[in-house]
Amino acid sequence: MLRVDLADVRVGAAETVGRLADDDPVLAEVGPDIALVAPVQVKGRLSAAGEGKYYWRARLETAVRAQCRRCLNPVDVPLEASLAIVFVHEDEAAEDDGCYVIPARAKTLDLTEVVREELILTLPHFVGPCGCAPAGDPRWDALHALTKPERKNH
Repeated sequence: MLRVDLADVRVGAAETVGRLADDDPVLAEVGPDIALVAPVQVKGRLSAAGEGKYYWRARLETAVRAQCRRCLNPVDVPLEASLAIVFVHEDEAAEDDGCYVIPARAKTLDLTEVVREELILTLPHFVGPCGCAPAGDPRWDALHALTKPERKNH
């Protein structure tokens, strides 16, 4: 489950196991050229890291469909990411320290939005080549014609 009771974490680390469905709107704003083709599997461990601080180590696994950069055909790409995230209460947060801020009186922590954000950050910028043949450059056609053996008509 991607929602954790922080009282449990103060006593000991909490295992976080959950998933985002493959129809989750996480990639809707990224563009039409990339989509989830498998649920996002999330497995991690959330532990207290001092007063008002929590440390989450997790692993994401899924597959996305993107376009090959060479032939523009759809390609399914496995995607894995290891996360190391720090959460701090808003009264403890320093500006721009790279931590996720949670309300000071929060009783639970919903990791869904964090998973969505981190997934978007791990998306490949370019996919491919997918095994497709490279496109020939027509400027080299004359040179290629010279290297082909000449056929004789007999």
